Amino acid sequence: MGIRSQNNPIAAYLDVFSNTGTDAVTPEPDPIPPSGLTATGGIISDYTSGSDVYRAHIFTSSGALLVTDLGDFGDTLEYLVVAGGGGGGNSGAAAGGGAGGLRTNVPGVQNAAGGSLTGATFSVTAGPTSYPVQVGGGGQRGGGGGPSVFGPITSQGGGSGDPPAGTGGSGGGGKLGNSGVAGNTPSVSPSQGFGGGNGAGGGQGAGGGGGAGAAGSNASGANGGAGGAGVQVLIAEAPTVPAPNRTIGANGGYFAGGGGGGGNPNATAGSGGTGGGAAGTGNNATATAAIYSTGGGGGGGGSHSGVGDGVSSSGAPGIVVVRYQIGQLAADAKATGGAISFYGGKTIHAFTHSGNFINPAQIDNAEFVLVGGGGGGGYPQGGGGGAGGMVVHEGPFTIPAATNAVVVGAGGPGRHTGANPGTTTTLTFPGTPVTYSAYRGGGSAPSSTGSEQGGSGAGGSYNGGSGKSAINPASNPGASEFGGDGAAHSGTTGGGGGGAGGNAPGSNGIAGEGRQLPTTYQDPSSTVGAPAPGGNYYVAGGGAAFVGGPGTPANSVGGGGGGGPYSPGPEAFNRSLMDGKTNTGGGGVGPTVVTTPPAYYATYSGSGGSGIVLIAYPS
Repeated sequence: MGIRSQNNPIAAYLDVFSNTGTDAVTPEPDPIPPSGLTATGGIISDYTSGSDVYRAHIFTSSGALLVTDLGDFGDTLEYLVVAGGGGGGNSGAAAGGGAGGLRTNVPGVQNAAGGSLTGATFSVTAGPTSYPVQVGGGGQRGGGGGPSVFGPITSQGGGSGDPPAGTGGSGGGGKLGNSGVAGNTPSVSPSQGFGGGNGAGGGQGAGGGGGAGAAGSNASGANGGAGGAGVQVLIAEAPTVPAPNRTIGANGGYFAGGGGGGGNPNATAGSGGTGGGAAGTGNNATATAAIYSTGGGGGGGGSHSGVGDGVSSSGAPGIVVVRYQIGQLAADAKATGGAISFYGGKTIHAFTHSGNFINPAQIDNAEFVLVGGGGGGGYPQGGGGGAGGMVVHEGPFTIPAATNAVVVGAGGPGRHTGANPGTTTTLTFPGTPVTYSAYRGGGSAPSSTGSEQGGSGAGGSYNGGSGKSAINPASNPGASEFGGDGAAHSGTTGGGGGGAGGNAPGSNGIAGEGRQLPTTYQDPSSTVGAPAPGGNYYVAGGGAAFVGGPGTPANSVGGGGGGGPYSPGPEAFNRSLMDGKTNTGGGGVGPTVVTTPPAYYATYSGSGGSGIVLIAYPS
């Protein structure tokens, strides 16, 4: 049976009656089945919970929910608003970052102590009425996360690790005997999050960052404290989907875990709360990254003996999810995995995180798109990061019955003193067998030779670096590959990163353009990809570059650090405009210069945007 809803293109609205015989009676027509809200925005996920069918709008980057009709199931909706997590601390045995604040009105959501986190009812109006969505970015090491907003609901960014520990939705941990900082600032009820753990005295271990579900743990001697627990919110996918196959949230739908606190050499590092970054210690002092789009806090780097301190990880970007009922009975999808929607006679699975595409029977006439994670911008005086490679198979492609592994590449981190590539996105069909790969975007570096090749190449540093070319070491039979070369420096200007739409032009730090997704995925109700003057649905734009020295106005017009071809460049001293847009594979922007006296280089460069996998087949 199809969904009994006017919102679903494959729904059956009227039953068909066949009357035979001389005494056949013409029946009354079926009533039009009830339908839910009509709204657009985000990545669409339609799923069944019991006998009810829901539509979720998943925002991994900023946008808006536009409501045009209220439908027959009322004017209320449920939301999850998670802010960006705070970064781990700056120095060795660094404290964990606090998770981004978490606010929701989904029934039954609880913190670790069993306290309810379900907020008040949220009602919408028809209009059309637009409800703005802001998704907070993760804080780089030593920095707090950005707030996330849905209409009047605001969740505060997570506090940074030491020094000093930062306040936020959840507080950062402390070090050197300092206390962690309380969370839920400013205070709302139910609470957005908890405080960070305390550091041990005498240069010992650091405290864990607070989480939305529990406080971070105190350090114990040389050992770092664990990050506070995250919270499970089952809003974006069917609650019956088993935890290993859930692709929104960490470990089966958890969000906003705190980052673990770093330890001294030969001690124990603090583990991250679910979704948060794990800390580093001993001879492996670099912290593990928080899981993106969860609002997890960054892990604290450990302290090395004689070889320098480890590097803390950045906090994870936040997420906003909105859902409402659209119908009753279930749609028959031929496979499971990712966010599932229906458009143009096709079923579309959008993987914003790694997971499995499981089809019990063979699927014919399939098609798919892969985008790798974008490279980070060079720091402190580097070029723009290259976009992740883009691989497009327009079909027909046959998928034998199997569990097919999907790996969505992460973006390369900003604020690194070396090259910082993204990671590769892959889609493996074991029944074929073949693995398709969209190669990671090249990372830029401040040295004259350190930038990298990639799915799109990184730009060179302003002090003599050459641009790097686009490559893809993998074989992708039957598919088309797209990527562009990064540009070399030009005087005191770094080179822009390449994009899937072409090479960086080689002047003023401008980057290569992105490329529009095929029409199969251009559902008007969805905002997958990024907008551009040529339309919507663009992915894999390169990162714009550093321009000028201190006191020199930056003049780049940008080239796609946000994932589309014309996103703002580094002339906008705004952290949210420098990161590649989540789930587009956009390259990170090179660091800008603040020209207000006293002039100085920015303390960060843009991180690359994570990739995406889209699979479509006839419904």
